[in-house]
Amino acid sequence: MSDNNATIEDYFSEDRVFTPTDNFSKQALANDLSLYESAEADFEKFWESQAKELLDWYEPFGQVCEWQLPFSKWFIGGKLNVSFNCLDRHVLAGRGGKVAYYWEGEPGEKISVTYSELLDQVSQFANCLKNLGVKKGDRVAIYMPMILELPIAMLACTRIGAAHSVVFGGFSSDALAGRINDAQAKLVITADGGYRRGATVQLKSNVDLALEECSTVDHVVVVRRTNTQVNMVAGRDVWWDELITGVSTKCEPVAMDSEDLLFLLYTSGTTAKPKGIMHTTGGYLTQVAYTHKYVFDLKPESDIYWCAADIGWVTGHSYILYGPLTNGATSIIYEGTPDFPDKDRWWDIIERYKVTILYTAPTAIRTFMKWGEEYPSKHDLSSLRLLGSVGEPINPEAWIWYYTHIGQSNCPVVDTWWQTETGGIMISPLPGVTKLKPGSATFALPGIFVEVVDDNGNKVEKGGGYLTIVRPWPGMLRGIYGDPERYRETYWSRFEGRYFAGDGAKVDDDGYLWLLGRVDDVMNVSGHRISTTEVESALVDHPSVAEAAVVGANDPTTGQAIIGFVTLKSGETQSSEKGEELRAHVARVIGAIARPKTIIFTDELPKTRSGKIMRRLLADVANGRSLGDTTTLADPSVVEEIRSKASDSTAED
Repeated sequence: MSDNNATIEDYFSEDRVFTPTDNFSKQALANDLSLYESAEADFEKFWESQAKELLDWYEPFGQVCEWQLPFSKWFIGGKLNVSFNCLDRHVLAGRGGKVAYYWEGEPGEKISVTYSELLDQVSQFANCLKNLGVKKGDRVAIYMPMILELPIAMLACTRIGAAHSVVFGGFSSDALAGRINDAQAKLVITADGGYRRGATVQLKSNVDLALEECSTVDHVVVVRRTNTQVNMVAGRDVWWDELITGVSTKCEPVAMDSEDLLFLLYTSGTTAKPKGIMHTTGGYLTQVAYTHKYVFDLKPESDIYWCAADIGWVTGHSYILYGPLTNGATSIIYEGTPDFPDKDRWWDIIERYKVTILYTAPTAIRTFMKWGEEYPSKHDLSSLRLLGSVGEPINPEAWIWYYTHIGQSNCPVVDTWWQTETGGIMISPLPGVTKLKPGSATFALPGIFVEVVDDNGNKVEKGGGYLTIVRPWPGMLRGIYGDPERYRETYWSRFEGRYFAGDGAKVDDDGYLWLLGRVDDVMNVSGHRISTTEVESALVDHPSVAEAAVVGANDPTTGQAIIGFVTLKSGETQSSEKGEELRAHVARVIGAIARPKTIIFTDELPKTRSGKIMRRLLADVANGRSLGDTTTLADPSVVEEIRSKASDSTAED
């Protein structure tokens, strides 16, 4: 298909290529094309081999995959238990003394927990859940800070066959209530509070407010974290430490069917209630174990792995908890923010624990760029051997900064694409095999089959369009909880026989995939469909810029005009001249059609506590609309500052 058939126009190009070093390739778990070849030859047999190699099964499965579009089942008839695969089998194999997690609290507390210790604590709390009446098939809501009791609670649920629904600690009481009610959760696990930038964040009080609207919850278990005074409802609420006192640390894991529900994770809905994404046991665990092993080239005997996400999001489920523990890894869990007590907290952690693998978000990387390389340069980061990126497309210049200043030009960067719905990584380099292009997630992993298509569902060989998945995969969502028709309509109705969840992508001359963000964010300027990601990449390409977000604003002449919100690097000066310089830079890099109409400088962009830029709020500002929900923002005052600057801006094309 010619370039003219592309649905989203392809402007930004990146020619730099980084080849794996001979030394890295020689030692990599995947250092040739054999995984790709076996998956291409027989993808069901490929996944069968991964499931048998990576997991322990109580009863073997028969049929590998049953596919009745859009519903799939994997490893049919197989029986297993997630907590057994994450804990018991490592202890039984003599690795119980190995550290599972190094945990560090924001105030500075440090705890290490071995696989054997974690097994005892999980089993003990699993017995507590049973004592509170939780049984196989029940749903348990978890609303906690990043403390060790969070993974313990999740694993305890899996041990007795209860499905957990983790709600990110930054969500409001209303959001929590909606998720509890939709899941019909029987029990809530929370803490009195957590720490963030030295201050305490209230959690139990939010639970109390939420439960005024909920009727299914019988008990609330509360961890003492901040020793904040909270209201404890007699007969309903119980302290974690009091609950576990004297309880046995022996609890036999329950054999679960491969297709039994493992967890619900809710994605926010902008026009409807949040969607309860359903993930089941055998397929999900196979995919996260496989992707964690090969994407990060994991050597569990020597690696110290750190996924710097929050367990409240799917990244934390898959790559802090289930993938690493299944593979017997040693991981870091850090409770707080990167800038407490100073902006080098992460680099201090990496130096002290000798972290070898770091997996984080582009928004964090761009924040570090803004703060300057003097912070990482204070620390010895030579233990790092591989870097990862997750959450949204990474700008090429952020990729280069990450590679240069954090990886010291010696670490492959695996840029990964996946979603809550996919369960695990779908598109990523294999670091011992793939030649890297800054900003490209490169290719679908072995066993994953994707295509970029145009408006009519025809494959785009080169250029931009819609990213679709054309075959089922083990970790795929099994539906939306309680709403199978919404599942069908949301993900399978746009293109017949294809999964489509709303992301744009482009294919370059070499077949590399470049993610373009949500197609909802594509701007239509004088009939040209321009990706926000490409314009943002062009802005961050300028040496003065640390971070940028662009949105479309209504324009009577062009339909939409491009409005750029820019954060400069430390030491750079905001001025109208700088704005004109940036507008001209975008025109040079992409073309005049993509020149922003206005550049608005801001010290901070509006971000959620997980680090994602809320472009929806920027679009509200640019279009003069009243603001939508700001409750999940890390700093709600940022939006008012931006609104004030936007009203003062007079830059014109």
